[in-house]
Formats: sequence, structure tokens, C-alpha cells
Amino acid sequence: MLELATLGLLLSEPLHGYRLKQQLELFMSSCISVNYGAIYPLLRRLEESGYIVTLGQEPGAAGPSRKTYGITATGRDRWRQKMLEHPHESWVNTRSRFTIKFFFFSNLESAERVKLLEHRLMVCRLRLESLEIEPMPADRYQSDAWKRHFAMLQDEINWLRSQLRKEQNGPGTEEDLRVITTNHRSCQLS
Repeated sequence: MLELATLGLLLSEPLHGYRLKQQLELFMSSCISVNYGAIYPLLRRLEESGYIVTLGQEPGAAGPSRKTYGITATGRDRWRQKMLEHPHESWVNTRSRFTIKFFFFSNLESAERVKLLEHRLMVCRLRLESLEIEPMPADRYQSDAWKRHFAMLQDEINWLRSQLRKEQNGPGTEEDLRVITTNHRSCQLS
């Protein structure tokens, strides 16, 4: 997931390791753990694989110089491949991976976004079906945790359906305009 997120951020602009870590923490800290011990070896591997290149180096104020990295055409292909794959992994990791993918949706074609949304929706529905056949725990706290997970899953399914409708209807639908207008009016009243 860190590779996907790193390549995705480098699609937008060249970054040095410290700024890359800041961006990852700012936008993806709920999905992945970010530390220097993982970032610099990853940047080295990505560069050795030809997915990124060093664009320049600037001297560090108190330590080693900072390398600024940019993505290559091969790196863009690798990013797209990582975006469209569906690796077998735990439920928690699939949720985190999809959140990271969604963050970069604007860099995909509409048909690709639809496929990813449909796949995530299918995975969530299957998870919901598997939970529905399990017996409810007798312990009050376990039962409450179970119900919360169930509600969060249902909420994600509803959100995915909404995103899918938006994607299939295209930009600027009447519903989007109504929400924008309502939000604008409420800001003016404040």
C-alpha cells in the first residue's frame, strides 16, 4: 500500500522524502503507518526498479542532502497496475487499500473508477452476508461492537452506491448541484 500511495503522490508533483512522509501522514494516516524506516528503503527500491528518478539534490540544513524524486512513465504504469489489482488480503487491509485508491481516483478513467467501486461494493456485500448468518454474541460489549461493525459496513455500502451513481451519471448532476447550492446558502446564512 505504501508503494501505491507513494507513486500516487509523485504523480501530482516531485517530492523529497521528508515532504513525501508529511503528505502520506496528512492524507493517509488512517490507512497506513508511515515512518522514515520504510520510506527511504522504498524510495531506493522504486528508483532501482526505474519507477522513479532523482530530479535533483539540495543540501540539508543539518544533515544529508535531500533528493527530490519524480515518477517515470514506467512508474505511472506500475501505479495504474497497483490501482487496478485486487490482492488477497485481510478485511482491514482491503478497506485501507480502497481508501488509498479512492484518494487517487481523479487520475483514472471513469470506467476504471466504476470497476473499482463495483468490486469494493461486491466485497462489502459479501462481508455483510457473512456477518448476517453469524450468531450475535451474548456479551453486551461484544454485541455492541458487532452491531457497530455491521452499521459501519452498511454505511460503506450506501456510500459506495452513492459514489457509483455519481460516477455513472457523470459530473455536474442535478443532485450535485442541489447539494452545492444548499451548502452555499447555509454558508451565506452563517
